Amino acid sequence: MTFLALVRHGQTDWNLARRIQGNTDIPLNDTGRAQAVETASRLVGTSWDAVLTSPLSRARETAQIIAAALGLPEPTSEPDLVERRYGDAEGMDYQELHERFPVGIVVPGRETHREVQLRVHAALIGIARQHPGRSLVVVCHGGVISSLVRHATGGGRPRADERIANGSVHSFSYTGGELRLDEFNGEPVNQPALQAVPEVP
Repeated sequence: MTFLALVRHGQTDWNLARRIQGNTDIPLNDTGRAQAVETASRLVGTSWDAVLTSPLSRARETAQIIAAALGLPEPTSEPDLVERRYGDAEGMDYQELHERFPVGIVVPGRETHREVQLRVHAALIGIARQHPGRSLVVVCHGGVISSLVRHATGGGRPRADERIANGSVHSFSYTGGELRLDEFNGEPVNQPALQAVPEVP
């Protein structure tokens, strides 16, 4: 069995301003670095084998802080763990998004939810298969984690009142070709296993 602790990166200035980041490479702010240190303190005491990360700097720096605290090597970058691409909407706040692109209007260059789901599920299952029997910290993004949680719970989580908070940890396990959500932000979750998502024909 492979264990995967999915961590959302620490805060950035765009998080604070509620601007859509997507693939835009916005660095951590000081609050985000403090959040990474706090997350690392919660992971200390458990045996971890490696830290993997999205290549975007906000995730990579979070991963580096965690790896240093755990006494692990430099994190390995995994390109398919990047945040959802928002295309022309990147840099907008949510009011601007709804004004420029009302419901039903396609945002040029934005990745669909289904595309995100296929990409990140395949990436996480691939990581688990490459590290059988290991315990891994995987630092990525709110949209990536939300996609995995939503599919694993049949849309039941995250609920409308739940956020994938900066620095939060969500635990998955992989065994027998199946991926399962075990904890949502530290809360045990009893959910059916999530199998690999088939590719779109």
